[in-house]
Parts: sequence; structure tokens; C-alpha cells
Amino acid sequence: MARLTFDEIQALNERMEHQPAADILAWASASFGAGLAFASSFGAEDMVLLDLLLKSDRNARVFMLDTGRLHQETYDLVDAAGKRYGRTFEMLTPRTEALEALLKEQGPNGFYTSKEARHACCHVRKVEPLARALSGAEAWITGQRRSQSSTRADLRIAERDMDHGGILKLNPLAPWTEAQVWDYIREQDLPVNALHAKGYPSIGCAPCTRPVPPGEDIRSGRWWWEEPEHRECGLHR
Repeated sequence: MARLTFDEIQALNERMEHQPAADILAWASASFGAGLAFASSFGAEDMVLLDLLLKSDRNARVFMLDTGRLHQETYDLVDAAGKRYGRTFEMLTPRTEALEALLKEQGPNGFYTSKEARHACCHVRKVEPLARALSGAEAWITGQRRSQSSTRADLRIAERDMDHGGILKLNPLAPWTEAQVWDYIREQDLPVNALHAKGYPSIGCAPCTRPVPPGEDIRSGRWWWEEPEHRECGLHR
């Protein structure tokens, strides 16, 4: 399928803004087939998307970026999801040489020292593996929502991802509230990361994630030592 133009993506946004996420995913599966990929962190939003996507296509491509610094609870959830849906999920890891060079330069915890050092770590562990995962893809799915943080307030459902060759990037849950996410999880009795019950609304690498007090921005526990406008890893620019 040819790359969509900006006008075509604008038309998609106008059509999809009030469509159910299930319909958006069904359209994506039918339109892109094996060219569609779902980048799942196995967070709450992604468990909703996983359930909806696999109801449309049991064989849909689902991959995870295994940074090597994830919580054990995250790996436990990957296993639980695999058993629920009767399949395994693709795992992308950092390149060994790049990771060794990073550790030689900044040590195991150098990402705390500066924004630049943290971005370098994210690049090796997440951004470069994502680029490999999306090589040859025509469209990909994320669990981003507008209400997650100030950096995502203007998120569109459909975007042209210029970082990955202009492919289509879909955010089917962009207009969803946190309450909608958890309502769906309860209704479908989906497995979730055990850390959610311990005050972790957003879960990434273990050293870069902490619990969030009630009432705070749900992503304020990610890279909490940085200013809010810098709290992205480079996957979503």
C-alpha cells in the first residue's frame, strides 16, 4: 500500500475521531495486513489494544521493546498475555555492541546525570530497536492518549511518521480517558501489570519509573528528575 498523503491522513482523522477503537483497528488490519505492527509496552492502554486487535486478527504482529531494564512484573504480564491469547510475542533487544559502548561511556546509571545522557540510553535501548522493528512496516499502532501528559495533549489518531519513512502511525485510544481504559479492562477481565495496583499508572524501565501520588499527572513517575516537557523517550516525537 502506498504511503498516505497528509491530506489523506487529515481525512482519516476527521473520520476516525468519533469511531470506536475496535473499528479503527479492524480497518487497519484489513488495510495493511502483515504490514501492520503493534508496538506494545504491555501497559494498561496496550492491554486494551492487544485485546481489540487480536479480536480482529489473531495473527496480528505484536512486538515489545525489551530494554533489558524492565520490571519483573512486566515480564510476568507478557507470559500471562501469551497464555491468554495462545501465542508468543516478538521481543526486540538493544544491539550488543551499542549497549556495551553506552555502558562504557556512562556506566549503568549515567542516564540520571543529564537529559542528553538519558536520551542516549533511550536511543540505544528503545529508539534504534523500534527502527529495526518498523523496517518494512506500512503502519504501526501505539497506546498513546491525549490525557496522559502535556506532551500528548494535541495527539491525533492518525499521523504520518516521518521518523520511520512516512508510514502511518495510529493512536486509536487518543481520545480515551483513563476511566475508559480501566472500564474496558474490568469488563473484559484482562490481565494487567501488578505494579498498577502499587501506584504505577505508567510503567517503563525500572530505574526510570516510580509510583505516582493520587491526583498527579499519570506520567509524572516517568523520568521524574526532568522537566515535564522533556519526558518522552524519543519513540514519539
